[in-house]
Amino acid sequence: MKRLIKKVAVIGSGIMGSGIACHFANIGVEVLLLDIVPRELTEAEQKKGLTLESKAVRNRVVNEHLANALKSKPSPIYSLKFADRIKTGNTTDDLSKIAEADWIIEVVVERLDIKKQVFEQIEKFRKPGTLITSNTSGIPIHFMSEGRSEDFQKHFCGTHFFNPARYLKLFEIIPGPKTSTEVLDFLNEYGEKFLGKTSVIAKDTPAFIGNRIGIFGIMSMFHQVKELGLTIEEVDKLTGPVIGRPKSATFRTVDVVGLDTLVHVANGLYEGVPNDEAHELFKLPEFISKMMENKWLGSKTGQGFYKKVDKDILSLDLDTLEYRAPKKASFATLELTKTIDKPIDRFKVLVKGTDKAGEFYRKNFSGMFSYVANRVPEITEDFYKIDDAMKAGFGWENGPFEIWDAIGVEKGIELMKAEGYEPAVWVTEMLASGNKSFYTIKDGATYFYDRASKSQKKVPGQDAFIILNNIRESKKVWSNSGAVIHDLGDGILNLEFQSKMNTIGGDVLQGINKAIDLAEKEYSGLVIGNQGANFSVGANIGMIFMMAVEQEYDELNMAIKLFQDTMMRVRYSGIPVVVAPHGMTLGGGCEMSMHADKVVAAAETYIGLVEFGVGVIPGGGGSKEMALRASDLFRKNDVELNVLQEYFLTVAMAKVSTSAYEAYDLGILQHGKDVVVVNRDRQIAEAKKHALLLAEAGYTQPVRRKDVKVLGKQALGMFLVGTDSMEAGHYISEHDKKIANKLAYVMAGGDLSEPTLVTEQYLLDIEREAFLSLCTERKTLERIQFMLTKGKPLRN
Repeated sequence: MKRLIKKVAVIGSGIMGSGIACHFANIGVEVLLLDIVPRELTEAEQKKGLTLESKAVRNRVVNEHLANALKSKPSPIYSLKFADRIKTGNTTDDLSKIAEADWIIEVVVERLDIKKQVFEQIEKFRKPGTLITSNTSGIPIHFMSEGRSEDFQKHFCGTHFFNPARYLKLFEIIPGPKTSTEVLDFLNEYGEKFLGKTSVIAKDTPAFIGNRIGIFGIMSMFHQVKELGLTIEEVDKLTGPVIGRPKSATFRTVDVVGLDTLVHVANGLYEGVPNDEAHELFKLPEFISKMMENKWLGSKTGQGFYKKVDKDILSLDLDTLEYRAPKKASFATLELTKTIDKPIDRFKVLVKGTDKAGEFYRKNFSGMFSYVANRVPEITEDFYKIDDAMKAGFGWENGPFEIWDAIGVEKGIELMKAEGYEPAVWVTEMLASGNKSFYTIKDGATYFYDRASKSQKKVPGQDAFIILNNIRESKKVWSNSGAVIHDLGDGILNLEFQSKMNTIGGDVLQGINKAIDLAEKEYSGLVIGNQGANFSVGANIGMIFMMAVEQEYDELNMAIKLFQDTMMRVRYSGIPVVVAPHGMTLGGGCEMSMHADKVVAAAETYIGLVEFGVGVIPGGGGSKEMALRASDLFRKNDVELNVLQEYFLTVAMAKVSTSAYEAYDLGILQHGKDVVVVNRDRQIAEAKKHALLLAEAGYTQPVRRKDVKVLGKQALGMFLVGTDSMEAGHYISEHDKKIANKLAYVMAGGDLSEPTLVTEQYLLDIEREAFLSLCTERKTLERIQFMLTKGKPLRN
């Protein structure tokens, strides 16, 4: 049976319900969002003379919740325009409208009695065959569908979105006793393909997979912190980016999520898993109980493990429960990993540490390895789903079994035994059967150890993905220290950046030119894409800074020209070039995207020309390209200056999109040409498809543009008057004005006496001249140095 999701009904509009509604709106689905009718009028409603029968009053709860969600940061919606896809109502007047829905999602308060009442009401209006799911974080699914009809139970299961629904990728699907396999298969694929999630089918056990393992990890940390005499800063240092976890690490994450949320799940586990070998770990330590009493719940109450006082962030001393100035955390073991780029390669070093950090890691990992191995087959038949859940739900770069593999399975067992743990029987059997690792890479695919067959089996669902880690060596065509070219098959190459933060310097530019050379000679097309945290933070400003300080202006001019020429090569090569940006795509990364034949952007792409922040204008073709794009929009009798001004302001205000969809509004992505992919795991495969389509359609090398209309003095005058008034009003500094005036000169096409048609090369030459002149300014060098040392822009 073919199932289409055109309309979704979400019952419950709290933080989670509104977030889920927004994410369905993100992907183009029509949403009906419902909540309860208020029982009494507010003071403001009484003053307006409204009654409990007024529609505005009856829909107040849902409308307020949705409005708050749309105002929140980070935003739950890709573009505010998409909010029009959400219609609101209440469960008294509008529940009958769920008959039009293809999927009904219940997101009411976490109480079984209330959920059962809601399902009873839903069943009166739900049409047979409609999906019905509960977004619960822990209530057993089998209790919820008791007493419901056969059709209801067949189409019912749990679908646990992690909060925030837009950003966290884990989508747990928990079958009820009678859920049909068709429903599970559909939700599994829909989650991956349309919602952009990592779908994981979990068993109906307390807290499912993600929270069972995640809360165990946090609770064991709470107990270890006292045992090892660690401060909260030290734990956050040890459990953050150094091991591939979010910057918020452990305690800061709890502050953001809310201590009460964590305690609710931990208490549920303490009661729900009495036979768990780690049962006592789910018991709250005394300092947590005290914090709960004091209502120190984290960000929502203004204090938790950290507390902001004026501009200072204070830390909680867990012994005295008093706030104090933060203490710098440093460990000799961490120093040993500074030269190791990838977290997965650091674990072997970390567990050998002879200081407190080494002891912490040995205790922590051995406890985690023991726990996750013992949860198979209790919470899932296949251990790789635990890794998937931790990466997608908690932002871990590597799951526990991947970390165990990195340390070595036998070494992991040795650590466990030293801490008093015995390995799970199936792990011992795995080693006995000759399988020395949980995962293997074969023919570009990931295989996992299957307990039932005692052999390595291919992880399902990979065929829609291209995973660069799996082909980096076997399909490598060429590499240097900053880039690697792989053969993706079917005549398409991929260029992956491998520089620090994927900055674009000489090695990357060489890689781009080499990839185009190879593709023009022997292949059909090229994808420029990677699977790092971010696509690229832009040009290597360290190199620019050194040349400018040494006053090597000829070399700097040549370097800028090489960058420009390479961007033009991306546009005017003999083969289609598809760029696949994601995450931060700033400065030069944005310029590269703007010169591609096509952009296949991840929905979570934060793209923009941010060069003003380091005291220059876009110098890799970005200023030229904005002038060109404005020129293409000029229409007869239009006020052309208004169009050009919009593009000028996008650069001058260093605007960065908060999603790929917002990049269309900024003129960085183009409607009808560029596309957006919601699931980043599919991005390289999708980009390859588009490169193939362009090649197979008979790709013709484009002709360089000589018809760019620039407005000359007419535009330049307007911009100069604008920057004068901005400086006079103290909105911008003198140096900001200087940079803006340089950009104005380029985008106006110079001080030509009248509108003129010019070549792209003409604009590139004046762009390069402006960029170079700004690099001679002391205040620009101060801005670049500040960015290099502090990682943020300087206003001077």
